[in-house]
Amino acid sequence: MNKGGPIIIIEDDLDDQYILAEVFEELGVKNEVKFFGDGEKALDYLTGTAIEPFIIFSDINMPRLSGMELRNKVHENEDLRLKSIPYLFFTTSAEQQSVIDAYSKSIQGFFIKPTEYRELLATIKSIIDYWTRCVSPNNIK
Repeated sequence: MNKGGPIIIIEDDLDDQYILAEVFEELGVKNEVKFFGDGEKALDYLTGTAIEPFIIFSDINMPRLSGMELRNKVHENEDLRLKSIPYLFFTTSAEQQSVIDAYSKSIQGFFIKPTEYRELLATIKSIIDYWTRCVSPNNIK
């Protein structure tokens, strides 16, 4: 985990992208925030760059490559797995089976997007605070 790396947000809803961009700006997050509208574009970026992202926020229901399919590909890719990038689902709703499936794939968190802005702000803040304080195998020397 590279705490100074970009925050990756995989979200196909442009309104949600806009709101999330506002949240990160209001929180004063220094990391670059990179948005991807589908899982395939995000996977191309993740496998095609040497940059180590700080964290991945992924929707589940997306065109071309769902969040769950993307998580499988990230988890199965040894180079990406060794980067220890926290991978979180951040989605509109959840069914119990989706949550079970996500955690069976070593997901680091599953969050339902709050509908109220202040609650969304508080949720994102707590996630960023937690992962900023957390250590991973590749940031302990």
